[in-house]
Amino acid sequence: MAYVATRGGERAIEQSERLFRAELGQIDAARVAEVKQALPYLVDRVMGEASLYDEDLAALALAQTGGELYEAVLVLRAWRTTQPRLTVAAPIEQDDLFTHRRISAAFKDIPGGQVLGPTLDYSHRVLATDVLTGTPYDPPAVEPAADPAPAHQPSVSAWQAANDLVDLPKPDAATGEAIPDLTREPLLFPSKRAHTLQSLARAETGGVLALGYAAMRGYGQAHPTVNELRLAEAEIVVKHPNGTEFSAGRVKVSQAEVVSKKGERLGLGFAATLGWNEVKCISAATLDLNSKGAPKGSPTEEEFFLYHTEGVEASGFCIHFKLPHYVTFQSSLDAMRDAKATRAAEQEPAE
Repeated sequence: MAYVATRGGERAIEQSERLFRAELGQIDAARVAEVKQALPYLVDRVMGEASLYDEDLAALALAQTGGELYEAVLVLRAWRTTQPRLTVAAPIEQDDLFTHRRISAAFKDIPGGQVLGPTLDYSHRVLATDVLTGTPYDPPAVEPAADPAPAHQPSVSAWQAANDLVDLPKPDAATGEAIPDLTREPLLFPSKRAHTLQSLARAETGGVLALGYAAMRGYGQAHPTVNELRLAEAEIVVKHPNGTEFSAGRVKVSQAEVVSKKGERLGLGFAATLGWNEVKCISAATLDLNSKGAPKGSPTEEEFFLYHTEGVEASGFCIHFKLPHYVTFQSSLDAMRDAKATRAAEQEPAE
C-alpha cells in the first residue's frame, strides 16, 4: 500500500515525542528494578515475544515505552539485532528441565505426579482494594511440602509412546549452526518445523490465544486436551572455544503438549517459549495440533496463523494507517467524483 511520508512540521514531531516522554517521567535503574519485581509475568511475555532472554532489558523496554507491549517488544528486538552471536547452546531435553510446575489434564496419575507449582488456577479472583486505603497486601508464607516433588520430571508423551498411544516426531538431525534460524532466514511455506516452532515461540500472545480459541470452539479439526504443561528452568550449556563445556546459567521456559484422538493414535501438538506463559503455550500447541490438513484460509492453517500472530509486523502495519495517506485517498475521491460526473452526464436528457 502506498502512502506519503510525513514531511514538514519537524519541530511539532519532535515535541510530540517529548510530550510522550514527559508523561512517563524520569526513567532510572530503580524504576526498571521495580518493573522487573512487580511485573515478572509481563517481563516474561516481552522476553518471549522478543526472543531475547534478559529480564533487565525487558523491564527497561517496558519502562521506556510506558508498558505499550508492541513498542516494548519492538525496541527489545531492535537491540537484539545489534548483538553478536557468540555460540549455539546444546539441545535441551524435557527430562533435564528444573521443573517448578507440571500438570496434566489427560492423566491423573502421570509418572512423577502432578506438580501444581505457582498458579492462580484454583484461587478466587478478588481485587485487594484495601491496598488503595493504605493497607499493604502481604502474601502468606509458603509452607514447605512434606514430600517435595523431584526437580526433574519425565516427559508424559515419552511415557505414552512407550505404551503405544502416540507416535513421537523423529528427532531433528540438524544441530548447532545447522538449525534453521527464523531471525536470519525468511519464513516460507510449507514452513520448516524449526521455523514453525520458532514463530510460535515469539508470536504475539493475544493473537495466538484468539486463533487457538477459535480452534478450541470448533473452527479447527481437533479438540485439545492438555497432555502436559510445564513451567521450568532450562540450563544453558555452551562450549568454550577451547572445547570445554560449561553452564551459562538458567532461563525460565514454558512448554505445552496437547493431544487429540486421531485414529488408533493420539495426535500431538507442541509449543514452548522463553519465560512463563501458560496461555500462549497451550494456544500455540493447539494451533500446531490443528495445522495438519487444515483448510486453506482457516484460522488453523499454518500460513494463516504464523503470519497473523507476528505481533511486531502486525502492529506496524496497523499503525502505518495513522501516517498521511493524502495522495492515495485524494485519488480515491477524484475517482468517485469522476464516476458521479459520468453518471450525471449519462442521465442528462438528449437535446
